[in-house]
Amino acid sequence: MKLLFSEYKSDYIHYIFPYAIWAIPEAGETPGIIFQNGFLPSNYKLERFYLCRQIRIKLADFVPSSENRRILRKGTGIHYELISRDNFDYSAQRREFCKTYADIKFGKDVMSYQRLDLLFNSRVFSHALRFIDTTSDNEVGLVSLYLEPPTMAFYYYAFYDLNYYSRNLGMYMMTSAVEFFQLQQFKYLYLGTCYSPNALYKTQFAGFEFFNGFSWSNNLKELKYLIQREDSVITQHLLETESYRERFYEGKLENIAEAGGFRVIQS
Repeated sequence: MKLLFSEYKSDYIHYIFPYAIWAIPEAGETPGIIFQNGFLPSNYKLERFYLCRQIRIKLADFVPSSENRRILRKGTGIHYELISRDNFDYSAQRREFCKTYADIKFGKDVMSYQRLDLLFNSRVFSHALRFIDTTSDNEVGLVSLYLEPPTMAFYYYAFYDLNYYSRNLGMYMMTSAVEFFQLQQFKYLYLGTCYSPNALYKTQFAGFEFFNGFSWSNNLKELKYLIQREDSVITQHLLETESYRERFYEGKLENIAEAGGFRVIQS
């Protein structure tokens, strides 16, 4: 893959010069390779990816906790099935279902009809996980997925009937996906970014890992440190911050460099 560094606003007083890092796939590289290196898609065509703090589940290490089992019990009577894009009917009814959810959860027209249409007609949508209430035979939830079996699954947008809030339907859908893709012997399930306390629900699965900018880490205390840091006045790059290096990497930059997965090789 090729890396591009897109400059962001500088903080010259503190000598901070940020860049957003983009990955552009090269011939023969699948999106799964890009995900493996800490990137998520920045467009629906899977033409460009961005490096970010994201969560994935190492499915070989997943063992349901008591909380996971409690969530699954709350979904008793809700069945799910995997549908390939070729067999998925993006009907007017489904379109309205997803738009209603998005307007309530994200804000009116944050996800426009055009964005929805692009999502369900693009490369990043290869499959759907469909949830049906068997008592009424109504479709109550839908997850858009990108699958690259057996390497990875990407749990992208989830849409569901908010009348099922008391049954934790959203969490049931994600927990079901973790369980399902483990049974299907996938290696990883990617769950998106984690930059706020509200996103920590993605870490409640054994086998969770997050990308910290240079490696995948399973240290929840490290992740919480980074989230708390978001609310502080930042005058240093993370790796210049002594408290971070001391707490998680024995104070040694060489430990961080050794953990890092990126290398520049001169040809």
